[in-house]
Amino acid sequence: MVTSTHETSHRIFQDHPEVLTPVFEALGLPPPAKAIIEVLSSDATEIKPLERRVDTVLKVEPSEGDGFLIAVEAQTAPAPDKGFSWPYYVAHLHAKYGMPVLLVAVCKNRPTASWAAGPFECSVRTWTTQSTRPFVLGPNNVPEITDESVVARQPALATLSAVVHSESANAAAIVELLARGMRSFDKATAKYWCEWLEVGLEDTPVLETWRELEKMVATYFPGRGTLFEETYLEGKAEGKAESILSILEKRGIGIPQDTRDRITTCTDLDTLTLWFDRSLTATTAEDLFAEA
Repeated sequence: MVTSTHETSHRIFQDHPEVLTPVFEALGLPPPAKAIIEVLSSDATEIKPLERRVDTVLKVEPSEGDGFLIAVEAQTAPAPDKGFSWPYYVAHLHAKYGMPVLLVAVCKNRPTASWAAGPFECSVRTWTTQSTRPFVLGPNNVPEITDESVVARQPALATLSAVVHSESANAAAIVELLARGMRSFDKATAKYWCEWLEVGLEDTPVLETWRELEKMVATYFPGRGTLFEETYLEGKAEGKAESILSILEKRGIGIPQDTRDRITTCTDLDTLTLWFDRSLTATTAEDLFAEA
């Protein structure tokens, strides 16, 4: 099932390839900042209607050596069917682009990370025709962020680390440190990374801790119901309600307390917009609520 945590765990690689640093270090490659990284189509569907889709596919052209592909799969729990689909992804991408493929599994707990390491084999008795061994990014090799300065220097890696370690005993301390580290950001940058993290933590116990730490307004992930979005919409509703009351008062129309309460407690912007339009021509406050 696709969840917000799942989406963040792989989409961050598309927008911020620098989070691949642990992978490049393990492979002995120059850091990703020195490589040309291109997002490719994640569709691995053949002509016949059997849909298969990799989470994220990146084409990497290192500053040294030959290019290769990175197929990123976010995995929140073991799934038996991945033993069949992952080898298929690797074989399909290898054949389609004629380039070697590195399969990276992003996991946020150790049991899943251990399972994801494979190998996933296609064998007949003692003979193995194909063996798939993903490179796992998980709690064992993605460091916990313990230094506020790292948040400022590497916000993408710090965000990924918080998501990967969101089920650990130190999860609350990690997000608290991130919140402190983000104080050095300008408003727009802080809002951007706070929203990445909130969406990534959506299905985890530490989400409420993080929501308490958020202080900004507006939203980067519209429709996700984040605290930023709730704050933003609440602000718009309050402003609209105040405008309605102001118009009625300036037009000399009395506003009973129950009517005032009904207007100020309404949070539906469509309803408030309707009432606002009616306030321009209403003869009594009750005219706002007349049935069409």
